[in-house]
Amino acid sequence: MLTVAIIGRPNVGKSTLFNRLVGRRQALVHDTPGVTRDRREGAGRLAALNFRVIDTAGLEEGEDDSLEERMWQQTEAALEEADVALLLIDARAGVTPVDQHFAQRLRRRGDRVLTLANKCEGRAAEAGYYEAFALGLGEPIAISAEHGEGLTELHDALAAVVDTEGEVAEEGEAADDESIQSGLTLAVVGRPNVGKSTLINRLIGSQRLLTGPETGITRDAIAVTWESAGRTIELVDTAGLRRKARVQEKLEQMSTADTVRAIRMAQVVVLVIDGTQGLEKQDLTIADLTVREGRALLLAVNKWDLVDDRSPARRALDERLEISLPQVRGLPVVPLSALTGERLDRLMPAVNAAYEVWNRRVPTGELNRWLAEAQERHPPPAQRGRHQRLRYMTQVKARPPTFVLFTGRPQALPESYSRYLINDLRQVFDFPGSPIRLNLRKGRNPYAPKD
Repeated sequence: MLTVAIIGRPNVGKSTLFNRLVGRRQALVHDTPGVTRDRREGAGRLAALNFRVIDTAGLEEGEDDSLEERMWQQTEAALEEADVALLLIDARAGVTPVDQHFAQRLRRRGDRVLTLANKCEGRAAEAGYYEAFALGLGEPIAISAEHGEGLTELHDALAAVVDTEGEVAEEGEAADDESIQSGLTLAVVGRPNVGKSTLINRLIGSQRLLTGPETGITRDAIAVTWESAGRTIELVDTAGLRRKARVQEKLEQMSTADTVRAIRMAQVVVLVIDGTQGLEKQDLTIADLTVREGRALLLAVNKWDLVDDRSPARRALDERLEISLPQVRGLPVVPLSALTGERLDRLMPAVNAAYEVWNRRVPTGELNRWLAEAQERHPPPAQRGRHQRLRYMTQVKARPPTFVLFTGRPQALPESYSRYLINDLRQVFDFPGSPIRLNLRKGRNPYAPKD
């Protein structure tokens, strides 16, 4: 499939064009320069032309090992994968020295490049459009990513510069992306600077995601497709989540919302914590959010290589989980080091096990035999001198395991008894660490007149 990389200096509209090509608001868009730092991929479509599109960070000059230089290295990696690059300029601002500098770098690399003059929806952009001819990369294409103008010309140019045999689908056929449709979606979440991007890079065996000592490098959720033990997995790197009171800037609010969406779309969530700092309040908040969303949860304790007294640290962690997260008792915990790879081989088996538990179903017959035994061991509290009768129970869905309990007076059953049932259900039917939902319903009176 044709691969297209969108490049250009900060704030020229690359992410807006990316969203336009993939047909949904997938990349964060904000007036702040340099919002995009990692490269993001999606399935693009123009008329009958399907292609893979890569959004990249804004091109800026930087010293060796600076954040800007590492961002350029990510852009170079995208160019290596791409069949054609789309160099985007802001026609209203005209051609800048930065545009000229990177156009020269592209010419030296010998990449196939199309120049796009963005923001051409008004006459104010005419001068900048004509300046783009001086970049020496052929005739520019006037577009407006925000308003969808000029996309017909872009389609024709893409079809002309590459061999499109096999790329043009039948009219109305959707772009095929089986890796996303049928695979396991795994979101990696946590506080800033706990090593989420480093962990994903170590898993896939390449520097796919931008990392460094700077806090908050990752700003939006970045999906990476990966094959593990014959299964296609979509790994989603997310922005670090800080306490709500500290999130004030609009851009960070957008990043936080993007991370929450990633949790909601995931099947399994790996919560990464810093093993040298232990389980903090914000980690528990993220875990509680994941449980409330009904996702399968796993705890990865990173930087385990820096923990000196491991046995006391593990005991303290287990005790804190028992007290602070009783709603997912038995939560899988994997101590590891993303930097060195220590114990990394234990992560994916734990992920697969958590996914299987999250999908587990209990036959109705077994469930009701257990319900009778659970009531016999510990009857529901009496109300007005009468014991509540629990009539019938069934599992209505998995992902997460969800059960319905029919009883005569559901509003009278104490929350403490529901917790007892859930904990016993978790232990008997082996649901370690998975969210379990128990809904109470009023049982039908068999002596009531029928309609």
